[in-house]
Amino acid sequence: MLLEVSELRKSFGGVAAVDGASFAVAETSITALIGPNGAGKTTAFNVISGFLPADSGVTRFAGERIDRRRGDWIARQGLVRVFQAPRVLTKMTVLENMMLAAGDQPGEREVRAQALAMTETLQLSHLAGTYAGALSGGQRKLVELGRALMGEPRMILLDEPMAGVAPVLAHQLLDHIQRLRAERGITVLVIEHDMDVVMTISDRVIVMDEGRVIAEGPPGEIQRNERVIEAYLGRIDTGPKAP
Repeated sequence: MLLEVSELRKSFGGVAAVDGASFAVAETSITALIGPNGAGKTTAFNVISGFLPADSGVTRFAGERIDRRRGDWIARQGLVRVFQAPRVLTKMTVLENMMLAAGDQPGEREVRAQALAMTETLQLSHLAGTYAGALSGGQRKLVELGRALMGEPRMILLDEPMAGVAPVLAHQLLDHIQRLRAERGITVLVIEHDMDVVMTISDRVIVMDEGRVIAEGPPGEIQRNERVIEAYLGRIDTGPKAP
C-alpha cells in the first residue's frame, strides 16, 4: 500500500468532520473516495496533504509517517494535491505556470522543454502562450494537473476533477487520469460525485459518511452495498412513491 490512513480525526468547533477514518490505497491504483456532501472527503484530503493538521491519527506514505508534516514537504516526497478550484497563476501564461511548478530544477532550457512537453501531453500546446486567466474552468484544471505533474509525483489527490467542466474537456480529463496510471505508474486517489466516472475508472472505491469509512471494495460490490445505497445513493430524490 502506498498510502495508509489510520484513525484519522479532524474537528471544527466541536463538530467531527473526519471521525476515525481508516483506509489504504494500493500503489499504481485508481481509487475513488465518494460519499454525500459533508461526509469529510475534502477535509481528509486537506489533512493527508498537510494543508490542515490532524487532531489525531497516523498517515503513512511509502511507509513513512507524513502526518503533522508541512504540505510542501509532503509534496516533495511525491504526494501532491490538485484542488477542486484550480489555483493557477492567472497573470502568467500556461507555459510559465508549468515552468514555475518545476521548482528548483537547474537549467531554464531544460525546464522550458519539460514544460512544453507537458502542454503537449495535456493537449494544451496551442494555449502555451495564453494567460491562464483567459482560460475556461476545464482548461484551468488541465493546467493545474500539469503543474502537479511537473514535480513527477508518485501519487496525486484529485478533488472533483469533473465538477463544472464541459463534456468534451471532462472526457479529456478522464482520459488523462487513466493514462497517468497506464504510462507513468502514478497512483490516483480521486473525489468524484459522478457515479458513471467512478465506476468507469476506479479499481477500488472507498465510501465515507459522517466522517467515517462505511464501505470499501470493487466498484460493482459498492453499487450493491445496502449501507452505501442508504447513506449515499439512497438520498437521491426519486420522486413520489407509488401507493
